[in-house]
Amino acid sequence: MVLGSGYGRFAAAVNSLLLALMLCVSAHAQTAPPSGAPQPAVPIKLAILGDSLAAGYGVKPEQSIPAKLEAALKAEGRNVTVMNQGVSGDTTAGGLERLDWMLGDKPDIVLIELGANDALRGLDPAEAERNLDAIIAKLKSEGVRVWLAGMLAPRNFGPDYIRQFDGLYKRLADKYAIPLYPFILDGVAQDPALNQADGIHPNPKGVDVIVAHLLPFVTKNLDLHAAPVRRPARP
Repeated sequence: MVLGSGYGRFAAAVNSLLLALMLCVSAHAQTAPPSGAPQPAVPIKLAILGDSLAAGYGVKPEQSIPAKLEAALKAEGRNVTVMNQGVSGDTTAGGLERLDWMLGDKPDIVLIELGANDALRGLDPAEAERNLDAIIAKLKSEGVRVWLAGMLAPRNFGPDYIRQFDGLYKRLADKYAIPLYPFILDGVAQDPALNQADGIHPNPKGVDVIVAHLLPFVTKNLDLHAAPVRRPARP
């Protein structure tokens, strides 16, 4: 009886230790990442160097294109920070002048959204092209990946101006082999329901349309960006 009761106490103690060990292992398995699993990626920093369209003229900050684009990317599980580098009224010359300041934020990718104000002011398309060329060259020399968003000239400026201006974005995209989103206002331009009273700047519904159209372009090129630097395909 003494041996039996002693053995029973010994067995109970062993069982208690085994149970505690099993619970510890189970808890660790639930909280520890699987062996070899990739760690969370450092956020990719995407800057939009632009004018009032990027800045979010006439809408709340959280309704701007950069803010809505970041939210859409995060909804897809992508670890991307979209930096709003838009200045209302900015021309291609203005974007070039503040380029060094923007580079202080160390973006991985820059989407250039400039040229609308050049066209609205009837500035020489050749000058806009030179400015954008200089911006692209500078960014690439700094190791920043560059994407380009196109703009269309007002249709009442005549065929020569329209041809020169509209074509400059493709010429630059071809020259530098960079992705081109042909028209940033695709699906929104000249639609009163999607624009503010000025007929130029998108309202919140218009921003949603822009982001919905832009998102596939962004996600495709994020994946292309990730591959050569060995980042996860879905950052």
